[in-house]
Amino acid sequence: MDPHLLRTFVTVVRTGSFSAAAAELGYTQAAVSQQIAALENDLKVTLLHRRPVGTTEAGARLLEHAGPILLRLQAARSEIVRMSGAPRSRLRIGASPLAAAHVAAPLAGARRANPRVEAAVRVMPRAEIDAAVSAGDLDIGLVDGIAAPNDPLRLTDTVPLAAVAVAERPLALVLPSAHPLASRPGVDLGDLVDALWLDVPDVAVPLPALRRAAGSRDGFTASLTCEGGDLPLLLALIAAGHGLAVLPAGLARGEGLAEVPVRAPRVLHRTELLHSRATDPATAAFVSALS
Repeated sequence: MDPHLLRTFVTVVRTGSFSAAAAELGYTQAAVSQQIAALENDLKVTLLHRRPVGTTEAGARLLEHAGPILLRLQAARSEIVRMSGAPRSRLRIGASPLAAAHVAAPLAGARRANPRVEAAVRVMPRAEIDAAVSAGDLDIGLVDGIAAPNDPLRLTDTVPLAAVAVAERPLALVLPSAHPLASRPGVDLGDLVDALWLDVPDVAVPLPALRRAAGSRDGFTASLTCEGGDLPLLLALIAAGHGLAVLPAGLARGEGLAEVPVRAPRVLHRTELLHSRATDPATAAFVSALS
């Protein structure tokens, strides 16, 4: 299966249009149509409905495989380029908003050990970090999430990455100080499935993760969705009564807020460092500072 054809197929599905895919990939629309036809001929099955554009059952199944395949190919290319090229003098770091606090100290150590290194830091969505490290777009990733004590985070396993535990903290339910639960010594999230929640997945614990932790298929309904990694905005929304959120304990600072420890389920907030198993000196120095 030609990976170029597979990449074209993924782009057509994502954009929902042959013409939009052609513009993004730099092809003509006719060339995109020919590539999809060639892929279908290779597999002896129709992958896409044409009007409107959508996947057939076979196309939907191929799409599930396509992302991991293309990511693995990109990771292989990046690793071979790193091995064959001259030693790099740059360090690209990505961090989720709540993991970004762990960047400064090890970065200082890496720069002392490699004074000429060019460093760049990006604060980015949690869900994008492991894929970016796997593909070689980042040298270091710092990502956070929830897990049982001493368990690793649940990340994609398409490309093996080395993961280093950085920190574990207890979780707290953050709510307005006037809320009836504010004086509780602890809460069970399973009792709060019908509460109204703020959906701020890059800062608060994502609602799907709360459902998994509480063993609930439904509930944890979002009263408001907010994109981005703005912690002060999230706390202001909570204080104003727009909904509840679960955060690492100790982050809810400000008037009108209260924290109640999460007693059940037994999960913690965990931060991990991700990197490729093939490391350069600057990456190794950063990892060593946190190990």
